[in-house]
Amino acid sequence: MALPKTKSWFSPDEYLAMERKAAAKHEYLDGLIYAMAGASPTHNQICFNLAGELHPQLKGTTCVGYTSDQKIRTDPMDLFSYPDLTIVCGAPQFHDNQKDVILNPTVIIEVLSPKTEEYDRNEKFIRYQNLKSLTDYILISQSRPAVEHFVRQKGKRQWLYTLESDLRTELVIASVGCKLHLADIYDRVVFPPSQPPYAIFEKEPRPAKKRRSK
Repeated sequence: MALPKTKSWFSPDEYLAMERKAAAKHEYLDGLIYAMAGASPTHNQICFNLAGELHPQLKGTTCVGYTSDQKIRTDPMDLFSYPDLTIVCGAPQFHDNQKDVILNPTVIIEVLSPKTEEYDRNEKFIRYQNLKSLTDYILISQSRPAVEHFVRQKGKRQWLYTLESDLRTELVIASVGCKLHLADIYDRVVFPPSQPPYAIFEKEPRPAKKRRSK
């Protein structure tokens, strides 16, 4: 996310009026509007892989998937965002008759990046939890094999957390009847070389002691 625009606060209606005319995408959070930065090739590859794996599994069901151009809105109206992938089961509910903002996502998937990871983990997830329709929130790392899955527990504001990091394993999204193999999520993705958890420094040789002259 970039820095917010100069005005201190926008109403949701003001945001939508501007966003519907804008050439680039922006997200709305607590009255501020943020420009969305471009994604990396790795990010886009993962999103492409996810869409390719989910589409055939959702075909013929009551659930439909949307890519990152689809806006969703939380309740209350403190967040308008563009998740990387959204799945809606049943008839989509819309913010207004423009039908470009969805209110009832079932599954939200975000591919993490260094600039947005903290935002996706904290500010977004706090607000996503207010969506009564949301059953699954999935975070996917693009720097290493790591998929985090939050599953809402029935009738509670509690979430079951699992982390998968083995490319041989699969992620089960029971609410939509889908399975994602980690190897397929990360197909053709080249990870950056791993870094040691701490810097290793070689000790400098001690200077030789001077001999006393006789």
